[in-house]
Amino acid sequence: MSFVSALRAGLLAAAAASVFAVAAHAQITAMTPDIDGKYVAAKVNYDYEKRVVMVPMRDGTKLYTVIVVPKGGKNLPILLTRTPYNAAKRAARADSPRMVATLPQGDEPFVADGGYIRVFQDIRGKYGSEGDYVMTRPLKGPLNSSEVDHSTDAYDTIDWLVKNVPETNGKVGMLGSSYEGFTVVMALVNPHPALKAAAPMSPMVDGWMGDDWFQYGAFRQINFDYFTGQTTVRGSGDSVQRQGYDDYSNFLREGSAGDYAKNHGLDQLPWVQKLFAHTAYDSFWSEQALDKTMEKTPLKVPTMWIQGLWDQEDIWGAVHSYPALESKDKNNDMNYLVLGPWRHSQVNYDGYNLGPFKWDGDTALQLRRDVLKPFFDQQLKDGAKADTPPVLIYDPGQNKWNRYASWPQGGTNAQTTKNLYLEAKGGLDFTAPAPAKGDAAYDEYVSDPAKPVPYIPRPLQFSDRSRWTPWLVTDQRSVDGRPDVLTYTSEPLTAPLKIAGVPKVNLFASTSGTDSDWVIKLIDVYPDEVPSQPELGGYQLPVGMTIFRGRYRESFSQPKALTPNKALKYQFILPTANYTFQPGHRIMVQVQSSWFPLYDRNPQTFVPNIFFAKPGDYVKATQRVFHAGDTASFIELPVVDAK
Repeated sequence: MSFVSALRAGLLAAAAASVFAVAAHAQITAMTPDIDGKYVAAKVNYDYEKRVVMVPMRDGTKLYTVIVVPKGGKNLPILLTRTPYNAAKRAARADSPRMVATLPQGDEPFVADGGYIRVFQDIRGKYGSEGDYVMTRPLKGPLNSSEVDHSTDAYDTIDWLVKNVPETNGKVGMLGSSYEGFTVVMALVNPHPALKAAAPMSPMVDGWMGDDWFQYGAFRQINFDYFTGQTTVRGSGDSVQRQGYDDYSNFLREGSAGDYAKNHGLDQLPWVQKLFAHTAYDSFWSEQALDKTMEKTPLKVPTMWIQGLWDQEDIWGAVHSYPALESKDKNNDMNYLVLGPWRHSQVNYDGYNLGPFKWDGDTALQLRRDVLKPFFDQQLKDGAKADTPPVLIYDPGQNKWNRYASWPQGGTNAQTTKNLYLEAKGGLDFTAPAPAKGDAAYDEYVSDPAKPVPYIPRPLQFSDRSRWTPWLVTDQRSVDGRPDVLTYTSEPLTAPLKIAGVPKVNLFASTSGTDSDWVIKLIDVYPDEVPSQPELGGYQLPVGMTIFRGRYRESFSQPKALTPNKALKYQFILPTANYTFQPGHRIMVQVQSSWFPLYDRNPQTFVPNIFFAKPGDYVKATQRVFHAGDTASFIELPVVDAK
């Protein structure tokens, strides 16, 4: 074709295209609907493909599943999270063509180089999934007569993924925090052969002992908002309506937790009805306690248990599941423990600080990048090797990570127990006090349910996440000096004192009532002057705190009224600690009988069910804490060499 012929052909083609375009636009009038449902956004320079599928379970129920695959990926492992918190949203942090920006912050080390397929799935009954939602659905057995649970759903999901995602190498790892950590633990029960690694983060393991719903039988009232958010609709429900700004006043005004629930219609919710029917540690709770399940479960999947030292929601699960499996880890290369200086789920976000306390860098990123990803790489990718410490725990007092071969420690650096005794006149010492002579054998205070001790300074709102997430490191000077709080303080330390393990409370106390709560706090008191950070001068930092409901002194499953005005011994543990009290600091112990409104008030009159306590049941009580002779109260500290 000559140049002239080619030019003529090109002009004719252009003219034809122009005529076609004009004809197409001629169909558009001023009244053409501007929302026609035909628009599809162009995906420009995307480095991933997102697929949404309904994965069938063995009972025919289909679960909404989002699969994010790196573009051009081949022979890649799968990272799976099963969630009640909206899989579509979990896989859409940002509307971005880049996979690393689309997925959650905690995933960045895994997906920045396109080395993993990421999967999020709605559990049955939530958001896009079919089926019925049951809060922390129990394993099939005495509490679940069906053939499906989170263990079978995880198995069926993994089985489908390895058979239907062509880009995978057939190996799957699971991770997730809180409820998502609970689903990881459930997957470890009869795990699918393709499940090669697991990381339960702050997993919900025992809701009565210390995770989420209760702590030693005391009910966490902040959960009412969670209950409406999770169980009123398949998606995300609303929080409970408030009558005023200060939740201290809101909850105090409405009486018992049961009255609060009734006033707001929460007693209609099946989950609330279950809670109210099972106030003690009966089979409803013990059958669901996954640390007990782990004791009976073979160790088949390398597992890294991860938790924050100041986890305000699930401080029980990881530290009790790890020892349940440790005896089965013959070569010390299957069962791992990580405790960071974090709040609940902070491992997935920035970890530079908690409240005013600054750590040595971004501790959460350090864990994800330098420990967690290499751990998964070794299990899920051929040829990858990792230097994974069996135990990795941060020491906030020394502001550094400690690598241990075991936990609690053994061998040449074995822990020794040192008893820290409460003394007369507010003293605290490692020397056992003599029988009382001139000084009284006890200190006393009046606990008034009408004026309970607030857990953080008022006014307070459960919805204020900026105060809720770091509340376990709140300066305890806010209550020190109240007439209903006893404070015991040591002399300034002359040498470092490091504890590594579980502090144990041995409290001798009496009450003039027939029931009582006991709140015990182990505190690091900073020197009056901290030149590098003046606001920490005199700060009372809680190292470990808990609440114990007195009716369970003899049995968690069979509550019993307390004998009035009789010194009784209460034994329970504080949260696991790895902490160095530095020279110049002092150790403090505080004792009180309420922690409101986070925990429901004990009426201090024994009633069958505290949820339904009546106004007349709430009485003042004289509380006595003993500190002499055979009734000397003390805390057993797991002490190790600070060096």
